[in-house]
Amino acid sequence: MLSRVANSIYWLNRYIERAENIARFVDVNLNLLLDSVVVDDRQWEPIVITTGDLDIFRSRYGAATAQNVVEFLTYDEKYPNSILSCLQSARHNARSVREIISSETWEQVNSFYFMVKEAASAKIKPDLPGFFEAVKMASHQFAGVMDATMSHNEAWHFGQIGRSIERADKTARILDVKYFIILPNGVGSALDELQWISLLKSASAYEMYRKTYRRINPSDIARFLIFDREFPRSIQYCLNSAEKCLHLISGSRSNTWSNSAEHQLGKLRSELDFMSIEEIIDIGLHEFLDRTQSRLNSVSQEISDTFLTIDPQVVI
Repeated sequence: MLSRVANSIYWLNRYIERAENIARFVDVNLNLLLDSVVVDDRQWEPIVITTGDLDIFRSRYGAATAQNVVEFLTYDEKYPNSILSCLQSARHNARSVREIISSETWEQVNSFYFMVKEAASAKIKPDLPGFFEAVKMASHQFAGVMDATMSHNEAWHFGQIGRSIERADKTARILDVKYFIILPNGVGSALDELQWISLLKSASAYEMYRKTYRRINPSDIARFLIFDREFPRSIQYCLNSAEKCLHLISGSRSNTWSNSAEHQLGKLRSELDFMSIEEIIDIGLHEFLDRTQSRLNSVSQEISDTFLTIDPQVVI
């Protein structure tokens, strides 16, 4: 497969997943604030901090008010990680590989983009909870259409890797949002429990969590979202899925590695295999999540260097 094609399909899936997870990302804060006794605009800055783009935000918007943060993360065309920008990038990548993806996949990307584009250009913005729900549903439809209408070959596997890496990163960031917001409010209160429930719902994890654990417990929630091998948004599940697809592309056996991408991903996955939630708590949840995000970035870079970088000396 050409590196150009693999790169486009990988990033098509990452951008679609990123748009969905940014919707979750903002939605979790909206839900948490509904349960807060005092609504304070300072509770929006942690959202921007966990994106890693606080300096960009401050240079463009200044104060982290609810309106500014929602505009920045949702509709800002100049910010490359806003929902609108992600859909623009996804559509560009999909257009470049229309001969590889199914027509149904292209149509879903196209309709998804125009839905967000129309919302961004509307004088009266749509109801935010409803809009974010529509974004999440459109992303699910994209994944379903792609899985049902494309051959599960190398192209599909690269898409799965992109989706899994992006999803693992954003699950870590959603957990990190709770870490920042809980600091002023304290631990163990009724409000604290409502906030954890809101977080689970924003990750579409509440019902599956309840089927596994009876009570709302921060350690169990972290254990579920990090380690659960059956829930598709847990970090461990995503790493397993990405590693499986990587082995199918390279042809190497499981629990071995033939390139640096498999090596880095395998190390991260195997470390989680032998780590406990108690060890994470000892390290510090925020510190663990921050380190995991950095290592996921390294894995993504290795995948790019190994498979997706086009050699300028090679004429295609």
